[in-house]
Amino acid sequence: MKISTLLSASILFLNTSTTALAEDMKPAAPRIHSEAMEFRGLPGKLNTVPMFNSNSPEVVQSEGILLSTFPAREMKFPAAHLHQALKGNFNIFFHHISNGLLTKSTRTIYIGIIAHNPNNVSAILRIDRAAAYLSQPDAPFKTLPASSDNSQGDVYAGPGDRVMSDFLHEKTNDPIWPESIIIPPHQTRVIAALPIPIKALTPPLNGLSGLISANSSQSIYLASLALYGKNDGEVDVVPELADWEKALHNDDLVRPREKPPTQPGTKNSIVYGRVAGISNGTVWDGLITDGPDEKYLSVKPGTKISYPISSIEQGTFGTGQIQSAAMVKRYADTAHQSHGNYGVHYVLQIPLHNTNEIETVVTIHLQTPLKSDERKNELLFYETPPTRVFFRGTVRARYKDDSDQACDKFIHLVENRGERTGPLVQLLLKGGERRKVTLDLFYPPDATPPQVLTIKAFPLVQ
Repeated sequence: MKISTLLSASILFLNTSTTALAEDMKPAAPRIHSEAMEFRGLPGKLNTVPMFNSNSPEVVQSEGILLSTFPAREMKFPAAHLHQALKGNFNIFFHHISNGLLTKSTRTIYIGIIAHNPNNVSAILRIDRAAAYLSQPDAPFKTLPASSDNSQGDVYAGPGDRVMSDFLHEKTNDPIWPESIIIPPHQTRVIAALPIPIKALTPPLNGLSGLISANSSQSIYLASLALYGKNDGEVDVVPELADWEKALHNDDLVRPREKPPTQPGTKNSIVYGRVAGISNGTVWDGLITDGPDEKYLSVKPGTKISYPISSIEQGTFGTGQIQSAAMVKRYADTAHQSHGNYGVHYVLQIPLHNTNEIETVVTIHLQTPLKSDERKNELLFYETPPTRVFFRGTVRARYKDDSDQACDKFIHLVENRGERTGPLVQLLLKGGERRKVTLDLFYPPDATPPQVLTIKAFPLVQ
């Protein structure tokens, strides 16, 4: 046999053996467990209160405009302004990151929120509730148990988790937030100018999350902008109103931009995109019963019902229900809907009725099964879920326990993708008994939707 032939055969054997060895060394795919389940769309709907929603680009790598609802006239970059005034109640949500590894700089970027009054009378901007935190040092990401008592609001991992917990606990605003801001006619005021420091961090990476519930007596325009602190020796000085106004009139949108979303309704791989614009809705209010004209949710041994929470396109579990808030105004390269409903308050009332004559145990869960858009009447979970957190946040549960004592619990959850979790609430209902449970949560920006609300019932003695 020729040497060349032997050499070719050896190389072929070596490649084949290496490939086989690589295949053998691949970790086995996690085994999946199926749980039979009836799926229903979540009752209720979003309100129509607007949300100023600033989340694109998530990683801020330059100065400029993040989101502007100002008119485009007299602006150097008209396309950066969406021309949408806000009046009455509205929320402001922002979630941004500074990454010095990408910018090759450790300068402090500031996120500024400004408001302009275009009217001939003063506008009173009331700050009803507000919270904003940094990843470092306020709310570092850390490993937490799957379920923790969070009665005091001191259990959190990540700034979004902490912000939403503050809102759920109705905590008193930090003194940095004024009760109100008076904006004279045709003038602009700074609502917030918040730093994202990275200089002392290894790696130089930090994030900022915030939520503000506000009300304006007059129509106003809002903008969120990014500016580096003015260097004064070793100190970064906070940009002043004149700096923010200059950036508003002369700067373009912050770049680089996020990957643009695919068109709604695509059947192929979907890119959701990140949100920058005005979304429609701050509260999802739902009464979970047997139907629109019914007063109770009937349960009996064998009941297994799931409702999607924060369902998204291609993630409705076969219900066809997309809960993502519609965008009133958006930039062309940002999300078509407010995917994830970050900062939205879910308020769900569940009036239970044991329609059986035997004592029945009822459990209520918030879970993160594998995402699906098919109606299979099943939940899919990993038997051993990989560590990949898809939900970290607090749920409030109010109900009367089996001793008829009023309970008001705050439960912090950490859920990996495809992980089965224990109940938030467990009740023992006597035959024919009725009892109401109210659950609410502010959907946290560190979560990945969708989740499901699951209600199960089984006999006390099995």
